[in-house]
Order: sequence, then structure tokens, then C-alpha cells
Amino acid sequence: MASAKFKQPPQAPPLFTHTAESIISETERLNAEYKKDLDEIVAKVKPENATFKNTIGPILVDDDGSAVLRRVLNFYQHTSPDAKLRDASTKADDITSDFDIECKMRQDVFDVVEAAFNQRESEKLDTESLRVLEKERKRYVRNGLLIPDGPKRDRFKEVQKRLAQLCIQCQKNLNEDKSAIWFTPEELDGVPEDDINIADLEKGTGENEGKVKLTFKYTHFFPVVKYAKNAETRSRYVIEDANKANHNVPLFQEILELRDEAARLLGYPNHATVNIEEKMAKSPAKVNEFLGDLRTRLAEGGKKDVAALLEYKKKDYAERGEDFDGNFYMWDTSFYSRIMKEKEYNVDEIKISQYFPVESTFNGMLKIFEEIFGLLFVEVTGDDRKQISKTGKAEDIVWHDEVRLYSVWNDEADGGEFVGYLYIDLHPREGKYSHNANFNLEPGYIRTDGSRNYPATALVCNFSKPSGKKPSLLKHNEVVTLFHELGHGIHDLVGRTQYSYFHGTSVVGDFVEAPSQMLENWCWTPSVLKSLSRHWESGETIPDDLVSKLIATKNLNSATSNLAQVLIGTFDMTIHSPESHEAIKKMDAGRLWNQLRHDISGIKGPEDIGKGYNWGNRHANIGHFIGGYDAGYYGYLWSEVFSTDMFHTHFKANPMDKEQGRRYRKVVLEKGGAQDEMEFLTEFLGRAPSTESFYRELGLA
Repeated sequence: MASAKFKQPPQAPPLFTHTAESIISETERLNAEYKKDLDEIVAKVKPENATFKNTIGPILVDDDGSAVLRRVLNFYQHTSPDAKLRDASTKADDITSDFDIECKMRQDVFDVVEAAFNQRESEKLDTESLRVLEKERKRYVRNGLLIPDGPKRDRFKEVQKRLAQLCIQCQKNLNEDKSAIWFTPEELDGVPEDDINIADLEKGTGENEGKVKLTFKYTHFFPVVKYAKNAETRSRYVIEDANKANHNVPLFQEILELRDEAARLLGYPNHATVNIEEKMAKSPAKVNEFLGDLRTRLAEGGKKDVAALLEYKKKDYAERGEDFDGNFYMWDTSFYSRIMKEKEYNVDEIKISQYFPVESTFNGMLKIFEEIFGLLFVEVTGDDRKQISKTGKAEDIVWHDEVRLYSVWNDEADGGEFVGYLYIDLHPREGKYSHNANFNLEPGYIRTDGSRNYPATALVCNFSKPSGKKPSLLKHNEVVTLFHELGHGIHDLVGRTQYSYFHGTSVVGDFVEAPSQMLENWCWTPSVLKSLSRHWESGETIPDDLVSKLIATKNLNSATSNLAQVLIGTFDMTIHSPESHEAIKKMDAGRLWNQLRHDISGIKGPEDIGKGYNWGNRHANIGHFIGGYDAGYYGYLWSEVFSTDMFHTHFKANPMDKEQGRRYRKVVLEKGGAQDEMEFLTEFLGRAPSTESFYRELGLA
């Protein structure tokens, strides 16, 4: 039971009380106030007396003060159950994106920022302030302020505004997707009732009489591709899924052309060069070398994976008494990987999931983070929500009644100070963001009076809902996913930066996944799996023999799964680094994706049964390409080099090492983006990072 102290946080959580009208009016108010601040800066400051304090300083104060409201107003589009609020939030996002472009293309503001930058040596700025100044100055340059005033700069602004609109629209289309497919119950033979209860599905009428309706959300996608015995069912489902976002295809093509045009207007050869120069990789050449090397090293393993799976398919057809044509297709991979796991390793994912009800598993994860990082999580419910709500209403501090809220503290031994708020929204619903992600709702920073503003962060997930008979149960891969996203949340919570600019996960894109990826290793540690498990009926922990078998599957078909990541990264780099602007105009992104998938995976697809390479547009489903990971998806693999190195160096021997955990929190997590990532990574490792552990983990050393 938490002490009374832990029931009285020094800062209230954000409010979610907006109407569709107030979302727009508050957005316009914030924008007007920000414009007023910029106008005052250029009215008072001349280039000859420009300093960090009188140029960037007021901008940072405004950013800090408006951060929570801006984030909340943006958040509604991803999570609100009210379509009007989602639409208003999307519109507000559009308004603000347009406004931001106008602000970042103000020559008068850039003139004083540039002057402050040129005089930076005389100010003796602290590391974080100097880093903000350098990045802000670069941001103005990347927004076209070195393009001569005139038609080219005007065109650049036009391009940036259109790009913002297109990305927002594409994401809205994905969030609001209601695509569905109809199957007879017989066509779904093999799919466990635990995953999809056919009795609960919508029943068809007319041409769909006798059929049931499936969506393409995670809770339907994975059970179908893993368990449906009918290959035609899996084939139809996978192909339809690859075509569910076809309305995004022309928008995505326009995005590619405009990104390329913008890069060339800035004087860069392509969009990839623009995006990567500020990251750890520094250049597309370095990224392409990394991806190409991985592809080459993994190719032989991929062939072996497919050969082994092909044998399982051959046996399966023989057992069913069906003719086998000797082919292995993309819709076979998950199905026969699951069978291989069951038969070769005696690992039944459904059986394992019985030990991981989402509620107790999540609580177990919190206990692990409490022990490693010296934290305390106190769930806020009922009257306690009323007590901390600014309005006195419990319902005003969450956006949906399923949302759980925690106040987070340092434990007594580590001082007992307040850390921030953690929200978790576990299950899918209509209009909700359809993947799993962490959203910052309020950043941490030092206020102008010297006190600290504390962060609030939200995990937005899409795990299956409890049924009438059973609670929501997690497959092991979902346990890993939840641990990963909670890792982002912890990174967000424990950040201790001076400015919100660098708070938490505000690090370069090819490092941001590393802290969460490192924590995934805990889910492959026997003692941790035991501590997380509790059978939903008996309350027993998972048996040791089942844990051993599960851990033995860690690298099962890892070449194939990593080649799938290489595919996405390679596609991303290819579409963002065309040889010429004419080349991007002629590029058929869907065809390119299907060709690369075929060549990199070595697994047959619809193109091998007469459908050609234009059978689908899987790329249009991937929100990363329009959500900030453009020319950045390689970062998932790139950051694994760092995450594996950190784990093997300091945690492999004892994942629950409190001393290393607290050191990791202080040296890596607390820094946010306020220090060069390579510097604090080197400090934590005690040497420069190495690829050795990464390749050894993949069996490629």
C-alpha cells in the first residue's frame, strides 16, 4: 500500500476536456501567442546584439509553456472515441503544421538566430543551450532560409505545407481504416477460439450470407496468418491486407515527389541525405553499406530457414493427403513457423499465453522497472483521480474509461521525489491508432522560476480485449512488444533536461529505439519470465521446462525475420534517394516493394502465380513512412547494434543489476537528446560501440 505522500503528486495530470470547437480555438490561440513572441523578439533584438538569451531563450520558454496543451490537442486524433474530436484534432494538426512552416521560414527571425549562432563563442553557453542553438539554426536552414528570396523559396514553402497536409491525411486514413474481409467459418478452420471467437464476429447477409467479418487489425491479422489451415484463406487475407490502404497510394506518390523536390531546392541530392545528415549514420552511403552487408550476411541463413519451413509444408500436405506442388509462399511463413515452433521446440503459443494475462503481466513489468531503476508506480483510481484532477472530476484526466493512470515516483531509497505520470490504453477500438506506440503528453523541463515541470507519457496499444470467459492474454511476442513500448515510456518519464526541446525520447532517429530494444532482452531471461507470469486460472507461474523451450526459440528463423526488416529499410532508402527527380516521378512504389520483397526474402508471392508485381501496395499501410521514420526505418536495425552492445556489456550477466540499472538511467536515459548520443553511449559502455555482440546474436559473428 503506497504511503499518503505518494497519493499527492506536486503537479496535476493533463486534462482531456476539450470540445471539437475548443480544440480549434485553443490551437489558434497558441499560434497567435507564439507569433506575438516572435514579433517581439525581432522588434527588440538587432543582429548586432543578438544572444542565445534574447533570441532562442523566449522561443524555448513559449515551447515549454505550451507543450502539454499542444500535445494533448494533437493526441485526440489518435485515441479519442469521439469522431468529432478526432476530426478537429486532425484539422488542428493541419493548422499548426501550416503555421510552423510560416514561422520557420521567417527571414527576420532567422537573421537574429543566425547572428546569435555566429556570436556563440562569446557567450560561454552550457552544453544543452549550445546544442539547442545549433539545432535551431540548422532547422531554419533546412526550412529553406538559405534559398534566395523569390520564386524558389516560395515554391519550397508551398511544398512543405502540402507535405504536412498529405502526411496528416495519410495517417488519418490509416487510423480510421474500416477495411474488412468475409470468410466462412470453415475457411477459418484452425484459428483458436482464444484469438478469434467466430460466435462474436459480425454475420454476413446477402452475398456474404453464411460468412463472418474480419478486420485487418493486429487482433485478427496475426491469428489468421499463423493458424488458418486453408492456404487460400491466408493468401486472400494477405493480399487484401496489402490493398487495404490503396487510397493512400496516390497521396504517398505525391509525398515522395515533393520530398525529393524539397531536398533538391535545398541543394541536396535527395531526401535521404537531408534526413540522415543529422543522425548517427550521417550519410545514405553508410546506411546502404550497413543494410547491404546485413542482406549479404543473412542471405544464406534465409535460404536455410525457407528450406526447413518448406519441409514442414511438405509433411503437412502429406498428412492431409493433399497434392503438394513444392512451392513456399509469403502467406506460408507465419503458419509453418508456428508449426515448426510447436513440433521442433514443443512450444505452443496459446498454452504460453495462458500464463500472461495482460493485467498481471503489466504489473509485473512495473515491478521490474521499480527494481532496476529505483522507481515506484502508484495506480490512480476512483476518488484519488478526483483528488489530483484540476477540475475535481475523475473522468477529466483520461480520454477513455479503459485507460489506466499511474503516478510515478523515485522510491524512498532514491529520494522519493515525484517523476511523472504514466497512462496505458491497452485495447483496440474504432478510430484509434492501430499499432503500438508511446506518446509524450507533457515533457519535463526546468521552469523559469527554477522548479521542475514533470512529464506525462502514454502507451497506446492494441492487444486483444478480454472475452466473456477469459481475460486478455498475451502471446510471448506481445509480452516483448509491451515491454518495448513501456521502455519508451520509462525513457520519457526519467528524462531530466533543462528544456522540453530535448526531453526523453527526443534523440536522433537512429538511436531512439535502442533503449527499448535493449529492454526486450529481459523478456528472454528465465527469471524475468517467471516473475511476469501468472496463469489466469490457477495463479501458477510458468513451468521451468516451458520457459527453457520458449527461450530456445529466440533465434528461430531469425534470418528470415531480419531480412524482413532489411526489406523495409532498403525500400525506404530506395524511394528517398532516386537518381533524379524524373526517376521518382516514374517510380512505381508498389511494384518496387513487391520486387524487393521477392528478391530479399527469397520467398515466392503473388507475382509467382501470375499476378505480376503490381498485385498490392503493402508500403501504403506502413505509417512509419509518413510518421517521422522516412529515410529512417533503418534505425530499427542500426540501433540494435547499440542495444545489443549495452545489454551484453552491462546486463547479460545479471539483468536485474540495480547498480547498472541506475547508472544506465543516469548516463543514458536522463540525458534525452541534450548531449551527443555517441558521447553518452561511449560513457556508458566505457569504450566506443562495437558491432560484435549484434552479429554474434544473429549467429553471424
